Amino acid sequence: MVITEITPQKHDASRCNISVDGRFFCGMQLITVLEHRLKVGSIVTEEELSELQFEGEKRTALDKALTHISVSMKTEQAVRDFLRQKGFLGNVSDYVVEKMKEYGFLDDAVYAKDYVESVGKRKGSRLIRMELRKKGVAEDCIEAALEERGDESDAAISVAGKYLRGKEMTSAMIRKTYMYLLSKGFDYDTANAALREIVAERKNGEVEDES
Repeated sequence: MVITEITPQKHDASRCNISVDGRFFCGMQLITVLEHRLKVGSIVTEEELSELQFEGEKRTALDKALTHISVSMKTEQAVRDFLRQKGFLGNVSDYVVEKMKEYGFLDDAVYAKDYVESVGKRKGSRLIRMELRKKGVAEDCIEAALEERGDESDAAISVAGKYLRGKEMTSAMIRKTYMYLLSKGFDYDTANAALREIVAERKNGEVEDES
């Protein structure tokens, strides 16, 4: 492997990007590059560059990751994705994630629980499960969070009620509301039960108005 390019990073003058054999390989502290006399044309191995980056940037990577999660809680995958975009290699990401877990700053089980509590009033379990999977949360953490949530009938009724607000309860509108509930992640039985309850409430209301 041959270093073919070393360029300063646009948003951080203390770091540079290193390309090997014509392709971007990693980001690295400029001081590390200078100390080890890396330059275009230097012959290196992947292990050598990985080790240099690890020793020179693990603290920097940890600081950047901690700043990243200061705005909002993140999953392990989100932190890894963030570090990869910044040019850090896998061994650095592994170090950072383990340190953050050790400090209690990363906990996918807690993230899943908080996420369910945050969106549970407007989304069904099917959609929440899919979203958490995309965020890289492990299946056991997802299931534990959803199990703690329990029944979602009230949420489905609330979502359907808001969707139907000010609309005439026609057969076509009921079908549209049913599909809307499914799109929000509620299962068939929950969507049906919610609509039956809303229809019954409206009919009772009409009877009371007539009397």
